Amino acid sequence: MKLYQYSAAVVLCVFLLSACGDIKTDPTYSNKTREELYKNGSLVSEKGGWSLLGGDERKASPSNVGIGVNGYLWRAALDTISFMPIASADPFGGVIITDWYSPSDSPTERIKLNIFIRDRELTANGVKVSVFRQSRDSKGGWIDDTVSPSTATSVESSILFRARQLKMAKNLKK
Repeated sequence: MKLYQYSAAVVLCVFLLSACGDIKTDPTYSNKTREELYKNGSLVSEKGGWSLLGGDERKASPSNVGIGVNGYLWRAALDTISFMPIASADPFGGVIITDWYSPSDSPTERIKLNIFIRDRELTANGVKVSVFRQSRDSKGGWIDDTVSPSTATSVESSILFRARQLKMAKNLKK
């Protein structure tokens, strides 16, 4: 009986593994730069389709790439915060989380941004930014500090301005 169960398990494993043969992944994904990751507004191949699973081969443009958010806002957000290290970026959910960044002129404070692209349309309420700020205390540890509400609004305005620039540049090329 055990030999029968063992044989059935081996056949099942072989069957399941053979079903995975058609998945085409991009082995260089982890080595791609920020520019390559948002080429044409998303994680797309040279042909415009998905580069991770080899699926959809439709023509991509910043506003039509299969991501859940507006491609212009996504690209503009990445452009706006290009000086900061990115901890996480989800083009399908529209979330960009930066790592802590300390400007060279003030190493005793650091900031972190959470950017949420909330819409597929290029609208003023399509982007939401949360800003976090910390300062060094006398013992060298980091403590949370207050952030002016106008800071988040300023970053949102910069993203929207850059998104409009990208859209106008795309329309001029047509």
